[in-house]
Amino acid sequence: MAGSQIERAVGILECLASQPGGMALQALADSLQIPKSAAHRMLAELARLGYVRQDARSSHYLLTTRLVAIGLRYLGNSGADIVQPILDRLAEQSGELVRLGVIEASRLVWIAKSQGARSGLRYDPDMGRDAPLFPTASGHAWLASLDDEQALQLVRCQGQRSDADERGPNAPRDEAALLERLRLARQIGYAWVVESSSVGMSAVAAVVRHPVEGHAIAVLSIAGPTARLPEARLHELAPGLLSASEELSGASQASELFT
Repeated sequence: MAGSQIERAVGILECLASQPGGMALQALADSLQIPKSAAHRMLAELARLGYVRQDARSSHYLLTTRLVAIGLRYLGNSGADIVQPILDRLAEQSGELVRLGVIEASRLVWIAKSQGARSGLRYDPDMGRDAPLFPTASGHAWLASLDDEQALQLVRCQGQRSDADERGPNAPRDEAALLERLRLARQIGYAWVVESSSVGMSAVAAVVRHPVEGHAIAVLSIAGPTARLPEARLHELAPGLLSASEELSGASQASELFT
């Protein structure tokens, strides 16, 4: 990773965020493609500032709770208390995982969730990561709100970063197949996938639009095991999903999450 000191510092934080057990110095340096000495200096500075600590037994570097505290403080002041009840209600109605992703430039980032499944298999991925656009219902819902060329530009920009081996058997085969999915989503007002983003998982998603300007500002989705969410069930859940999306649209003006 070439770039500024800030880019390197953020890169270290992002790497450690995905490794709760921590990472060795050499592994971090290799992951970021920077010299080991540079990684060590950066880690020492982050440790001095309280964002990183080194485990005494394993010598691995780990994140402290400082970033978590910052995130929680931001959410507490951002109107998340307005959004969360809407997610909770939809999760209770559907009995599945509900996720909200906000659109930031060329990225769709999952930032809030509510788990409706009380027993059995629970689908509960980490928040804070980008949604893959090519195989997911959330990605399709956002892309369908754009014209085909804009949609393909976003997919190409993301570079289909999710490994193709990790996708489900029903993922789009190519861009033409993706565009057909988007056409169907535009036609009915929401997107759905069955074993596309991963084996054994299904999802349905709809955009949240700016209440005045009308463009997409976020995506709301319901996801869970295909055993509980066959395609027919996804379409049954769609009216409630669309209603919640409209409610979030109205609430967006009172929440900093959407700005």
